Amino acid sequence: MNPTILPYKGIYPQIHETAFIAPNATIIGDVVIGEYSSVWPGCVIRGDVNIIRIGKRTNIQDGTIIHVTRPSIAGEGGQTIIGDNITVGHSATIHACTLEDECFVGMSATILDGAIVKKGAMLAAGALLTPKKQVLGCQIWAGNPAKYMRDMTDGEKAFIMISAENYVNDAKAHKESY
Repeated sequence: MNPTILPYKGIYPQIHETAFIAPNATIIGDVVIGEYSSVWPGCVIRGDVNIIRIGKRTNIQDGTIIHVTRPSIAGEGGQTIIGDNITVGHSATIHACTLEDECFVGMSATILDGAIVKKGAMLAAGALLTPKKQVLGCQIWAGNPAKYMRDMTDGEKAFIMISAENYVNDAKAHKESY
């Protein structure tokens, strides 16, 4: 069984050969996925009316939806940019926003248009980050709507990189098993 990789208006997703894409994931259009990143079962990544970029060593966990929106009249915004060494938890919704390197998005969190999760930040499980909000580096935000809770501990900061590394290893094992 192969993942569903589809073009949109003649543009095919570009997936690095070291990336792992689960057999029932769907990736459409102008999507680039970097080295050692992973997309787990049931994910939909739809780069149809704008671009999606996913960096290196980033894991997009089961059931997550990543989408975009059209650019503004000025031709700005609408894309989804996801950096390196990021964990996106199960069933998250990532829409037309930016996740900077080494951040963590909890299970079932939602990030909306124009929002930014800065480098090293954490958005808690179930949080709703509303349009154009910014989670600053090394902060934890939670709730609906998401609000600043506290600064991260050193252990929580270290956990982000450990999580990314664990998923790189898990993805290698899955890739070899199929």
